[in-house]
Amino acid sequence: MTFNELLASDDFIIADGAQGTLLYDFAKAANISFCVSSELAFSAPDVVSKAAKAYLEVGSRVICANTFGASRLKLEPLGLDFKAIITENVRLTKAALGGGALVALDVAPLGEQLAPLGTMSFEEAYDLFREIMATGEEAGADLILAETFSDLLEAKAAVLAAKENTRLPVIISMTYEPNGRTFTGTPPSAAALTLGGLGADVIGVNCSLGPADLLSTVREMLRFTDKPVMVKPNAGLPDPTTGVFALTAAEFAKQMKLYAELGVKMLGGCCGTTPQHIAHLINATNGFKPTETSGDIGAVCSAGRVVTFERPRMVGERINPTGKPLFKSALTNGDTSYAMRQAVEQQEAGAEILDINTGLAGIDEAAALRDTVLAVQSVCDLPLQLDSAKAEALEQTLRVYNGKPLVNSVNGDPEVLERILPLVAKYGAAVVGLCLDKDGIPDTAAGRLEIAKRIIEAAETHGIPRDNVIIDCLTLTIGAGSGNAAVTLDTLSFVKKQLGVKTTLGVSNISFGLPNREGINAAFLTLALDRGLTLPIVNPNIEAISTAFRAFAALNGHADEYAEVYSQVAASPKKPASSDILPLFDAVACGLTADATQQTAAMIDSGKPPLQIADEFIIPALDEVGTAFGKGKMFLPQLIKAADAASACFELIRGELLKSGVSQNKGVIVLATVKGDVHDIGKNIVKVLLESYGFAVIDLGRDVPPEKILTAAKEHSAFLVGLSALMTTTLPAMEETVRLLKANLPHVKTIVGGAVLSEEYAKSIGADFYAKDAKEGADIAQRLIK
Repeated sequence: MTFNELLASDDFIIADGAQGTLLYDFAKAANISFCVSSELAFSAPDVVSKAAKAYLEVGSRVICANTFGASRLKLEPLGLDFKAIITENVRLTKAALGGGALVALDVAPLGEQLAPLGTMSFEEAYDLFREIMATGEEAGADLILAETFSDLLEAKAAVLAAKENTRLPVIISMTYEPNGRTFTGTPPSAAALTLGGLGADVIGVNCSLGPADLLSTVREMLRFTDKPVMVKPNAGLPDPTTGVFALTAAEFAKQMKLYAELGVKMLGGCCGTTPQHIAHLINATNGFKPTETSGDIGAVCSAGRVVTFERPRMVGERINPTGKPLFKSALTNGDTSYAMRQAVEQQEAGAEILDINTGLAGIDEAAALRDTVLAVQSVCDLPLQLDSAKAEALEQTLRVYNGKPLVNSVNGDPEVLERILPLVAKYGAAVVGLCLDKDGIPDTAAGRLEIAKRIIEAAETHGIPRDNVIIDCLTLTIGAGSGNAAVTLDTLSFVKKQLGVKTTLGVSNISFGLPNREGINAAFLTLALDRGLTLPIVNPNIEAISTAFRAFAALNGHADEYAEVYSQVAASPKKPASSDILPLFDAVACGLTADATQQTAAMIDSGKPPLQIADEFIIPALDEVGTAFGKGKMFLPQLIKAADAASACFELIRGELLKSGVSQNKGVIVLATVKGDVHDIGKNIVKVLLESYGFAVIDLGRDVPPEKILTAAKEHSAFLVGLSALMTTTLPAMEETVRLLKANLPHVKTIVGGAVLSEEYAKSIGADFYAKDAKEGADIAQRLIK
C-alpha cells in the first residue's frame, strides 16, 4: 500500500516512535560507540534493522530510516559520506520491514539559522535539502518526513526541495514551545497556512512537549488547514538527572486518545517513546476514526502573525515609489532602510497588512521587490501584499517570502491570469483580482461583476480556493465623474452578496485632483466599509483615515480595541515625521540598523560621551525588547534584529573609545556546546545577544571537550563560562565540565542552558546559574558585571 492510499483510507496512519534513543539503547547494550547515529548503518547494521523491526512488530505502518541529521553540512566535516549513509540506512530499513510498512526518509533541520536570523541563504538551504531528498528517493524511500523544524522559512525550503526534485509524498512537521509557538516565534496557524499552501501532503507537530501540552497547538492547526495532520509528541519531558521521560506507555496512550477524538489522521511518538508506547497507542485508538480536516479560513500571514479576512483590515500603502522621491532614490541606490522605516511606522499606526511596490523605471524590479520584502520582513511581522504585475518579480519574491502573502494583482485578461495564477497556486498565496480586462474598466457595477466572476473561475481552475481571492472593485476619482463612487460602492455590494468573496480598494483614488482629500477619503472609506469592503488600501498615518476605520470597527463590535488604541495615543509622545530617521532608542528597539548607526554617529559627532550613549539609549532599548521577549510580546526575530542594531552601534562606540585609549570591553565570556552534542543554534543566539551588550565572547563551537573549555577560560581570563546541551546523553559531559572549572578556576562563574535542562539540575551539578533562554543569559551576565 502506498502512502497516498493510506491517506485515502478511513483508518489512522500509525507512525513509529523515537529512533535515536532506541538506537542508543541497542548500541549501548551491544557495547557499540558512535559519533552520529546515522553511521550505525555501516558500523552496526544489525542495530538499525533491529530498531525498525521493533516498531513493525507493534503495528507501525510508517517507519523512519535512520537518516535524521544526515546532511552534507553535518557529516562531511566528520569525514562521512552523507549520500552513502542515507542510501544504506534506507536500504537496511526497507529490508528489515520486508514490505510490512513504508519507509520514510527522515529529514532534520540543517542546524544553521537562515537569514536574517543567521547567515545561510534560502537557496543554500534548499540545495542541501535537495541533495538529501534526491538521494533518499533514489535509495528507495516511500515518502519524506521532514520533522522538528522551528524556522518556518527553513521548513518552506524543505517542502519546495521535496516537491520540485522528487515524486515522493512529503510530511512537514514543526516543533512548538509551551507558549504555543516555535522557537523562532511561528504560531501553528501560520505554519498550517504556509506549508499546506505549498503542497505538503501532511502537516504536523512533533517533539518538544508531551501530548497534553500540545493539544491547543494542534487545535489551532486544524482550524487553519484542510490537510491531514500528524501528531508525534514526546513522552513528556525528561528528568535531566536520569534521562527518563515522564510518561509511561499507558499514560502516553491515554493522552494521545485525545487526538484520535479530534480526528487527527497520523499518530506516533517522538523523544522518549518506545515500541511499547506505540503498542499502547494503537490499543487506545481502537474504535475511533480520523475525520477529514476542513479548516478554510481566508487569511495571510508572516512567520509570526496571521491576519484573517473575517473582518476589515487596513493595508498600508506607503511602500510605493509613486510620488515619493525619497523612496525612488532609495530604490535606485539599492537602499532598503526607507522601506524598513515605513514598515515599522505603518505597523505602529495600525496597518495589519503592508503593500510592497518597487515598480520604478531603470531598476531591476525583481531584485528590488525581493530585497525589499526580505528587509521589511526582518523588522516587521505584518503579512505583506506583493504589488507587481511582473511574473519574474513575483516568482523571485514568492520563493523567499516567509509566510503566506497576498499577490497584487491579476485582472480579467486571460493572458495575465495564465501568467500569474500558476505562481499563486504553486506558492500557496492569496491573490487580488482587478475588475478590468483588455477593454479597460467597465463603467457599470454589472460589468465589473462579470470580470470578477471570470477571475474567480480562473483561480479555482488553478486550484486556488475562493477564500484566497480578493476582488478589487476599483476606485475612480469623483473629480472625473460624480457617479464613480456609486459604481464602486455598488460593485462592493454585488461582489459580497453574489460571489461571497472578500474585497479591496485603493481608497484615496476617490479624491484624486480634488482639494481637502482627507475628508473625502475618510467619508468614502466609511461608506465602502459599510458596503462590504474587507481590505482598504490606505495611508494609516493619516489620522482622519485611521480614526474613520477604527470608529467603524468600534461600531461593529470592537469598541474595546478603539478604547485601547486611543488611550495609548493619549499617553504617547508624538512620533517624528515619516521622512525623519527614528530616534536611537526606537531604531535599536525596532532593529533598524541604518537609523541606529546614523543616530549614534551623529551623537558622537556632537560630543556626547560614547559610554553615555550606550547607557542611556542602546542598552535600555535592548532591555525593553528583552522584557517584551520574556513576556511573549516579541519573538526571536525581533530580539535578534535589535541585537544586530545594537552591535553595529557598539562598533562605532568601540572605535571612538579606541581613539581615546579607553577600553569598552565589559569582560570575557566563553561559550561552548558540551562534548558529544552537535546542537549550537541556541548558543549562537546567546552569543549575538551578549555581544550586543558589549561583552567579548569566545565561542568554542560544539562538541567541545571539558579540557578545552577550561584552557580557553584560563587563556582569556573569562569571568563567565556558558555551557549548552540539547541531548540528555551529553549531560554527563556538562557535569564534568562544571566540575573541572570549579576545581581549577573557582572564581569563574558557570551558566548552563538547553532544552533538556532545569534549574534543579543546574544546582545539582554545581553550576552557578541556569538560563531558560538567551535573554535571561544576557541578564545574568549584566548582573554579574554590575
